[in-house]
Amino acid sequence: MASQLPTTNLEDQVRSLQARLAQAQKMATLGELSSTITHEFNNILTTTINYAKLGLRHQDDATREKAFQKILSASQRAAKITSSILAVARNRGERFDAVELEPLIEDTLLLLEKELNKYRIKVERDFDKVPKAWINAGQIQQVMMNLIINARQAMEQGGLLWISVKEDAENGMVDLKIRDNGCGIPREQLMQIFEPFYTTKSGPDASGKGGTGIGLSMCREILENHHGKIRVESTVGKGTAFTLKLPMAKATERQDEAQSGSSTKKPHLSNRSATSEKLDKAS
Repeated sequence: MASQLPTTNLEDQVRSLQARLAQAQKMATLGELSSTITHEFNNILTTTINYAKLGLRHQDDATREKAFQKILSASQRAAKITSSILAVARNRGERFDAVELEPLIEDTLLLLEKELNKYRIKVERDFDKVPKAWINAGQIQQVMMNLIINARQAMEQGGLLWISVKEDAENGMVDLKIRDNGCGIPREQLMQIFEPFYTTKSGPDASGKGGTGIGLSMCREILENHHGKIRVESTVGKGTAFTLKLPMAKATERQDEAQSGSSTKKPHLSNRSATSEKLDKAS
């Protein structure tokens, strides 16, 4: 028993450091987005001020009604952006819940909308009606942000970003796929991209993002802790697709959540491997 104590202590320390690293990376991602988010808030304030002035200048009901509607719409957008930022920044620890993926994806895209528009990235959605996934929402949102930013960087001249959600009933999974039509990843690099500190980039891009080699390694760690998988398919010159295979929320888990309003904790996987499957052909 005594000989096992040091090992147990080291495992606890590793888990603690992994959690701190994940939180630090999440905050770094928000920091990288701060300039585009600030610009978006500036646009919202400009819209609000201009329509407030319009309402003050004109006394007719039709003009004022239009001004009020524009101000309300801008304010609601600002509130939604703020809510999304706080949701990402909040440290949920190891809480797992039955989560609908579509609203989580839309919240993530809202945070990245300005950046995607800036780099001429068009987003196409293909969301099937699927069961809720049993996930830590903050961690999966962090994975999505990382993959979407990577996709944007792979499309330097603009391009298409496809996001789909499908049910894998046979395996009790929900598949969330993020696919781009960017430069692609060479086959010999696919086997290494999930290794810590390995990167296909020479450094941060013009926006200051990427190049550390931490992002995909952290994504794999998060999926492993979800009893899930992350798969990558890529063809040079055609693009890359990442598929997150997330466990469905079982009926009993959804019922327990509804009745108690509480969340459960997911144990850290110590000897079960949720492998990252790497393919060399894009779908």
